[in-house]
Amino acid sequence: MIRKPVLGILGVSDGDPGVHETLKGIVQAQVDAIVKQLRENGSVEVIEAQCLVNSVETAKEQAEYLKKCGVDGTVISHGVFAFPNFSAIIAKNGQGPFLLCANLNPDWPGMVSMLAAGGALDHLGIDHFRAAGDFREPEVLEKILRFARCASAVNRLNGQKYGLIGGRSLGMYSATVSMQDWQELFGVDVDHMDQSEIVRLAEEVPDEQVEKAFQWLTERVKAIHYDGLRLTEEKLKTQIRHYEALKRIVRENKYDFLGVKCHYEMSRHYCTECIAAAFMNDPYDWDGPKEPIVYACEADSDAALTMQILKHLTGDPVIFMDVRHYDQENDVMVFCNCGSQSTYYAGASEIPEENLKNVQLYPCLEIYAGGGCHVNCMTRPGIATIARLNRYKGKYRMTIIPTEFVTLPEEKMAETTLEWPHVFAKLPFDHNIFLDKFSANHCHAVYGDHVEDLKTICRMLHIDCEVLGE
Repeated sequence: MIRKPVLGILGVSDGDPGVHETLKGIVQAQVDAIVKQLRENGSVEVIEAQCLVNSVETAKEQAEYLKKCGVDGTVISHGVFAFPNFSAIIAKNGQGPFLLCANLNPDWPGMVSMLAAGGALDHLGIDHFRAAGDFREPEVLEKILRFARCASAVNRLNGQKYGLIGGRSLGMYSATVSMQDWQELFGVDVDHMDQSEIVRLAEEVPDEQVEKAFQWLTERVKAIHYDGLRLTEEKLKTQIRHYEALKRIVRENKYDFLGVKCHYEMSRHYCTECIAAAFMNDPYDWDGPKEPIVYACEADSDAALTMQILKHLTGDPVIFMDVRHYDQENDVMVFCNCGSQSTYYAGASEIPEENLKNVQLYPCLEIYAGGGCHVNCMTRPGIATIARLNRYKGKYRMTIIPTEFVTLPEEKMAETTLEWPHVFAKLPFDHNIFLDKFSANHCHAVYGDHVEDLKTICRMLHIDCEVLGE
């Protein structure tokens, strides 16, 4: 369960002590109104400043207090005309991003104060957000809630540790990582580990844990298509051992998310890593409910980072997809992944059995001589959002695509690669726009319409954003 966003809030007032005494009740009333609506909504935790801001000293002091409390972002409430330099000092000393709020009250110039403060922040080159109106109105409250969700998603990245296991896979430039860019833009540290650690630690997994996992899978998936060659019981147990080894690697190295190379050292000489890819990204495994750990196939690091942002935003498992085909007859893009995706998307249920009854394990393709299974399923229909971080001339941008997942007859999966998981997605624009402009062979998705949230996140991260079809 993802933690709630934490917002700090402070009210700013007039800098004259006598005037402040007259107006402080109005200033506090607006702070109280915002806090009341947020707490009644229940999706955001709120930390209030210790006092109203009516001086340079209190502006710095209270901004630092909220920052020390670990807030994800700061709301500056303008109920009357407050000195704009207070907001500037808060923004220079507090925890960004910053949201300026004002109630459109003709009795008091809070709106004027918000505009003056906004001008001060613009003058200083400090980007910020604004919400003006009656905070009881859903559209006004949603501006604050969106700010909170997105600020949390952005700030949770800072200080996280990415485990890059193996190097570049299959010569893909778009899958590589720049440690300097990640630290500067996102605050993420990259730790490189060799894939041999998976093999070494797999040998130390207790046999009883392997048997437990094997029985759990055998009893729950729709079918396991053993062929006596590439997919045997022992090879499936090897894949389980590799997943258990990765769980240990994550735990002992305190990795927040992962990319694993797989091809071809693992897939050709040991086993495919499909079980690990599926269940790392799942909210459960044979040990019970768990937090999904983002796992990107083929060590696609920008994939992993995109998926981590989507996970922070929604709290849900995230799909890793390969772009494969355009089905003209059904007007759908076909995403068919060589590795695996979260089995959660086979049924969109928190109950593993509801998803796994739609999952089949097939022998891996002949080119993966190490053997093992591929994890096949068709993604359950629903409104979804596709996203992908990519780079153009060294500069990051996020490509965002609103979409709808649909169900087609199962035999449609045999037109591409039956053994692999499939997503059939309707795009709200001509497919040629996607083929002309999309800048990677992998993309990622979650259920729901998150376009506006992702645009806000890009603004907070100071990276470019494109919504295909707009």
